[in-house]
Amino acid sequence: MSNEPEDGGRYAYEGLDRVLHEKARLGIVTSLAARAEGLLFTDLKSLCNLTDGNLSRHLTVLQEAEIVEIHKGYKGKRPQTLCRLSEAGRTRYLEYIAVLGAVLDDAVQASKAARVNNILPDGFSPA
Repeated sequence: MSNEPEDGGRYAYEGLDRVLHEKARLGIVTSLAARAEGLLFTDLKSLCNLTDGNLSRHLTVLQEAEIVEIHKGYKGKRPQTLCRLSEAGRTRYLEYIAVLGAVLDDAVQASKAARVNNILPDGFSPA
């Protein structure tokens, strides 16, 4: 039995984008992906259960990465902020989701294999 991996980097999942992979930002981007017209800051804050400061900071990171577009406007005399996924952001999100799907597929296959092959190689015993 060789200790060398059969497929170098097979489980490295290079496509798991660190900007998107953070929990709050994943929630923000997923919320925006479901609404092409975008969401108002207050609605996004409620959907993602974030404070004003947390949402603002995460939106800044996403905007700097060109994933999210921020638009300022008014409804009457009240200022409003509209948040939307950019086209590049939507593409990046879909690529991320595809890699995440591969992670889930691998996890299911590994779980099935573990149930079938719960045998230790020769020379090994439980620690």
